[in-house]
Amino acid sequence: MKTVKEVSKLAGVSIRTLRYYDEIGLLKPTATTEAGYRLYSDKDLERLQEIMFFKEMELPLESIKQLLEDPNMDRQEMLRMQQAVLEKKRNRLNGIIELIRDVREGVNTMSFEAFNEDDIKKIVEHTIEQAKPEDIRRFVEQFGSMEAFQEELAKDLKNPETEAHLIKLYGGKDKAVAASLSAQGNTEEMAQYAKETDEIYRQFAVALNANDEDLREDALKRLAESNKRIWHFENIRYYLLQLADTLERYPEMIAATDKEYGEGVTLFIVKAIREHYGVS
Repeated sequence: MKTVKEVSKLAGVSIRTLRYYDEIGLLKPTATTEAGYRLYSDKDLERLQEIMFFKEMELPLESIKQLLEDPNMDRQEMLRMQQAVLEKKRNRLNGIIELIRDVREGVNTMSFEAFNEDDIKKIVEHTIEQAKPEDIRRFVEQFGSMEAFQEELAKDLKNPETEAHLIKLYGGKDKAVAASLSAQGNTEEMAQYAKETDEIYRQFAVALNANDEDLREDALKRLAESNKRIWHFENIRYYLLQLADTLERYPEMIAATDKEYGEGVTLFIVKAIREHYGVS
């Protein structure tokens, strides 16, 4: 048996709160000493733990009392339900925390800026300069001429959706332009990126088969770091959520990825990203 002071220290609940729970019949101690001190059994501590779980779900005390006094309540099912709700709450908070971190680091996640004509001209010229001979041939075959390709690329950059997408990825208009102008198309770097991505996807596959949440989170962290380093994305949260949408949207992509890494891996990655950022 434990005293109210011991329970308060053990559970991180104030003595005043424990006394109030006693007064309203939510948590009555198993015994009381002759001097009037409350004594709590292990069963009482289990009930207190359940109360604390329900409080995290923001249920009113009266509702918690009714649930705990329901003779038909399945404790294991109740714990499963509490775990699911609290995991969703945790993931939502993860997303908010990362968003705050991005804002503190200067990432503009809600920019209304747009590329000006000079920005677009520089990006188009840089794209042509960095293009390989085979890329040039492909552009000409697809668009009829390099001039037509340049016009189409400029038109695409003026599209409000494209602008918003790039600005969100890079955390601001100036950063998006700078990143576009710094892209070199390094073959070795791209090969390293492909190798890293393959290793990360294989780690996701192991995490799926082992039902290992820590391994899954580590793979997600590696995926974020790899893309941020290679592509210079500032708003990695936005990128990964876009990736999840893309992976889920195309059946052929799901089939190809699952064929390479194992059945169910693609949607496992989608779920991992969305749960981490608290997006249903």
